[in-house]
Amino acid sequence: MSRIGYIRVSTEHQETARQQEIMDSYQVDRTFSEKISGANKDRPQLKAMLDYVREGDTLYIESISRLGRSTKDLLNIIDTLTDKGVT
Repeated sequence: MSRIGYIRVSTEHQETARQQEIMDSYQVDRTFSEKISGANKDRPQLKAMLDYVREGDTLYIESISRLGRSTKDLLNIIDTLTDKGVT
């Protein structure tokens, strides 16, 4: 059972420091971070995180919008996490 963090900012010019501070406060075991639009379906670190998480893990994000920008994509991601037993 691990604490997993996912950080995403929308552009290369934005900083992840604020979100990283939040992950640090949760004492996550591993963080996946990327600078890419949530509308982009090709997000390597999101895919890596989804492949990495296991049953009993807890996912920490700064905001639900960090996982995705479209309702359909967001629901698919949540379904994947739920199916894997991630909270």
